[in-house]
Amino acid sequence: MAAALALAAATVALPAFAQGYPSKAIRLVSPFPPGGSVDVVGRLLAAKLSETLGQQMVVDNRSGASGVIGTEAVMNSPPDGYTLLINTIPFVTNQFLMPRVAYDPLRDFVSISLVASAASFVTVHPSVPARSIQELIALAKAKPGELYYSAAGVGTNPHIAGELFNLLAGVNIVAVQYKGGGPADQALIAGEVAVTFGSVSQEIGYVKGGRMRALAVTSAKRNSAMPEVPTVAEAGVPGYEFDTWYVVAAPKGTPRAVVDTLNSHIRKVLSAADQVKFWEERGLTIINSTPEEATAHMASEQKKWARVVRERGMKAE
Repeated sequence: MAAALALAAATVALPAFAQGYPSKAIRLVSPFPPGGSVDVVGRLLAAKLSETLGQQMVVDNRSGASGVIGTEAVMNSPPDGYTLLINTIPFVTNQFLMPRVAYDPLRDFVSISLVASAASFVTVHPSVPARSIQELIALAKAKPGELYYSAAGVGTNPHIAGELFNLLAGVNIVAVQYKGGGPADQALIAGEVAVTFGSVSQEIGYVKGGRMRALAVTSAKRNSAMPEVPTVAEAGVPGYEFDTWYVVAAPKGTPRAVVDTLNSHIRKVLSAADQVKFWEERGLTIINSTPEEATAHMASEQKKWARVVRERGMKAE
């Protein structure tokens, strides 16, 4: 009887807790440096959620080890809804790349929502003598191992997109790792590398400003923000497709009522017509999923990218 009463009390308490949630600021941890696509998406989302939740949502950049440091910090935080994570593909691939990763994204976290997806550009420095994907492939084959591309760390989105390109195009453009997407972009702009595979959302300004040349977009369809740029597949690499996704998650044990509250606010914010347009202009496609859809998507992505990691021999030294 005591156990039954305790269970009943807990069941009643959760909705009451959710009704008072949030009562203070929420920390949204981005496990990558400022300037990268995760940071961009996190700040766009946090600004609107601060308005609708009635409490400030603060983006906290806790970068290092391809997202592992910030992700572990969230995993070890109290599961009360006041420390959240925004992450992307390395969330589900780091376990295949590194000798030790303390977390499992499906076991140790609760998915709240897939927020958005975004294609990447295949961009080159303006001095590179390649104005199409076919010309880039020809250049890479003429100079095997001599072309370099910048990535945001081992197993990050630019790294995976670049190695998928190498695999399907039959070339070997060598990855150079930087500490985040922002530094990776700056390396290309400075001419330290010839190529990069950065998110449309973070590079569109550089491309329009002439500081990078976009040869293609990595999605299956052209991007509405720059429809004149062809896809990698139509430009000469059949079967190539790479889309980044962004998920908001919380530590395991976070009450379902809190998860549902956050999911409801995210879906409300991102369903507004002005927000759909606002995000699309920045190269982002809103997803707005349920928690269950987000979990299923991450499970599918784990299987998908394990093959690329294995076949390209990607690993963190």
